[in-house]
Amino acid sequence: MKSIKFGRLAYAGAALMVLQIGIANPVLAAGCPAITVAKDMGFKGKYPQQFDLAEFERLAGCKLTFSENPDIGKLNSRIRGNPDLPPLAERLPEEPLVVAPYDSIGKYGGTFDMMSNATEAGTSDFLAVRHVNLVRYSDDLQTIVPNVAKGWEFNDDFTQLTFFLRKGHKWSDGHPFTAEDVKYWYKNLSLNPKVYEKPKNYVLVADKPMTVDVLDPQTVRFNLPAPKPGLLVHFANSYAQGFQPKHFLGKWDPELNSDADKMAKAAGFENGLEVLSNYYGNSDWTDTPTPMLRSPDKAANLPADTVPTLESHILISESTEGRHLVANPYFFQVDTAGNQLPYISEQDEIFVNEDEVRLLKLVNAEVDFKAQSLQLSTAPLLLDNQEKGNYTVQLRPEVTIASFGINMTHENLEKRKVFSDLRFRQALSIAMNRNEMNEVAFFGMGEPKQYVGFTDSPPFVDDKWKQYYAQYDPKLANKLLDEMGLKDVDGDGFRELLNGDKLVMNLQFAVQGAPAAMVELIGQQWGAVGVQTTVKEVTPDEYRSAQSSNKLDITNWRNGQPLSIVLGTNQIWVPPYHDYFTVRTNMLWAEWVDSNGASGVEPPDYAKQMMKDINAFQSAPVGTPESDKLGARLVKNLVENLLFIGTVQVPAPIYHRNVVKNVVEYKTHSFEYYRSYPYRPTQWWLDE
Repeated sequence: MKSIKFGRLAYAGAALMVLQIGIANPVLAAGCPAITVAKDMGFKGKYPQQFDLAEFERLAGCKLTFSENPDIGKLNSRIRGNPDLPPLAERLPEEPLVVAPYDSIGKYGGTFDMMSNATEAGTSDFLAVRHVNLVRYSDDLQTIVPNVAKGWEFNDDFTQLTFFLRKGHKWSDGHPFTAEDVKYWYKNLSLNPKVYEKPKNYVLVADKPMTVDVLDPQTVRFNLPAPKPGLLVHFANSYAQGFQPKHFLGKWDPELNSDADKMAKAAGFENGLEVLSNYYGNSDWTDTPTPMLRSPDKAANLPADTVPTLESHILISESTEGRHLVANPYFFQVDTAGNQLPYISEQDEIFVNEDEVRLLKLVNAEVDFKAQSLQLSTAPLLLDNQEKGNYTVQLRPEVTIASFGINMTHENLEKRKVFSDLRFRQALSIAMNRNEMNEVAFFGMGEPKQYVGFTDSPPFVDDKWKQYYAQYDPKLANKLLDEMGLKDVDGDGFRELLNGDKLVMNLQFAVQGAPAAMVELIGQQWGAVGVQTTVKEVTPDEYRSAQSSNKLDITNWRNGQPLSIVLGTNQIWVPPYHDYFTVRTNMLWAEWVDSNGASGVEPPDYAKQMMKDINAFQSAPVGTPESDKLGARLVKNLVENLLFIGTVQVPAPIYHRNVVKNVVEYKTHSFEYYRSYPYRPTQWWLDE
């Protein structure tokens, strides 16, 4: 069992403003030193910034005494279905995770105010501040450290991954959390075709399922059909948690309870699977609506408003306007003074889908933290008002790059014919003036480049691909389009399709995925070479629905993943080349893959080669000649065929009010490392 380094960080520099945080007055517990990262007193544990309880007490030569939020009983009374609380000693694991706060031991209380776009749009910011998984990335974004799991062990050939859980760990309703909950998540939910029609890639290895063995209540083992060292990475950065409460969901599961359907009908549902759908949401995205929104007329007949959690806060109310959460009274972390985390008592999230209104609320300091959906274009206004609003803005590099995918499986066969011609994609790429784009939309702070998949430029990525067909050359673009036979027949300045119909590229976008100024400029640049476009801003939900139903000419969103993330998931290399929440394209290729060729459109050979190579790449040891050869071929096939057209990689703002303490400098502005999760928001506190 050891810490593992995954990946490399190589990002362009960006302007940075970081809050200098003061030290609160700590209350020492039982003589143990209340150390912080800023004042660590020489204490160095096995993992950065955290300790197992026995390790901390051994290093400090003390016995830690535990304290709780004085309002925890009142908070617990608001969690429907929860019994009265036992003493804190019976709620914590025998070995809680001891967390060293960044700068100060916090104070309990307060409500953390956040803002998302809609129920399932722009919510990962909010989810990340309470999220837990079996392991996590430390804030260096390279070291994987324990979290829910006390530790792990990989065998020598990376075909067995064993997790060791914390004895006495409990769900938010007080029920024991054990290895059975990990197995239930995998076997009964993730691989259940009645829950997921098709298993997600991350629960498979080389497209085959794993098996899960419960060795004892605190030990669970994943048996892999092929090597996959990146499986650990999945559990470190994914929003999809590797556990679900068997005691709670299993009662409604017909496979586990013969009375499940009878119970469900008595509660007003058709059957047990409908109840599972309402609670679990048929989704691994843990911010899907709860029964209060999915079945408001039936929610009162269910035992709780939401599934019990291991996260720092649990949902207690929800509407189409927002949600409210309270601290989990059974949370498994404590600080170095023995205070049970989280410090913050409540969380409140509102939904605001208008970009201008969101920005106004930030300027007026009505929100405590925001990063998701903030584009670089908002930085000047935010920076100009940060002193007045008493907030801080960090400008940090984006991991991803805004990319455009041309729909080569378009339902219009004449468009499909044109879009599938590589010359058309080459022409669109070099018709883009990325330098102008950088100056006009990004204040000259970005780096124009092509999309290469890997965002951290591993050594096997040949530099030539980073600028492949990324030069501005409208003369060559016109030549390529002319060679294709795309002529301006009616003399209106725009080209027609090969059959004489108008060629109009419908360019829909959501500002959560791409800034308006960039998209509008691209529309003008394509129009300059005779490719007519219509530019329309839509909501994220509208965009995602149209994209996933194969209704878009062009898809666009930020795309790409670091090497470490690619080792755990193949989604950006296999049709449709990402998930519902980001950029997807060539949906009929994905249908062909999902149906084993029974329906959809057969992908070209290069796309099939990528599917084959990514499985082999994930099994090969990183840095070996075999791995580098496979990685280089993945990049070649992706870029040479311009499956996505890259634009400009830029920094983006991260905003927080100065009353939020223990916030530190972020390495990146990224969903790929799950936003705030590596920076331990459970030790944030409100000084107001």
